[in-house]
Amino acid sequence: MSELESQVPSTFDPFADANAEDSGAGTKQYVHVRVQQRNGRKSLTTVQGLKKDYSYNKILKDLKKEFCCNGTVVQDPELGQVIQLQGDQRKNVSSFLVQAGIVKKENIKLHGF
Repeated sequence: MSELESQVPSTFDPFADANAEDSGAGTKQYVHVRVQQRNGRKSLTTVQGLKKDYSYNKILKDLKKEFCCNGTVVQDPELGQVIQLQGDQRKNVSSFLVQAGIVKKENIKLHGF
């Protein structure tokens, strides 16, 4: 058995260097704006990744008033607080967050469809 083990090459991890160093990639704090399909034509827009410093309820109130839609703040065990809005509001939400100065445009990720 020892002869066989000496012939098997050791495993090579190509990402070992990237994991060992704390590189700049992946350190940005992104805000993810997603759309989820409900039933039929109905959809749901979720916003996650906002800083904890902001009042989610005040942002939600402004979003609801601006886009004439309903919404809520949901507490998720993995993701923390998530804003949910009715309808496909991805472009509206991203432009609102940039104009309000909450997030820079390069830190917003749009997902879905």
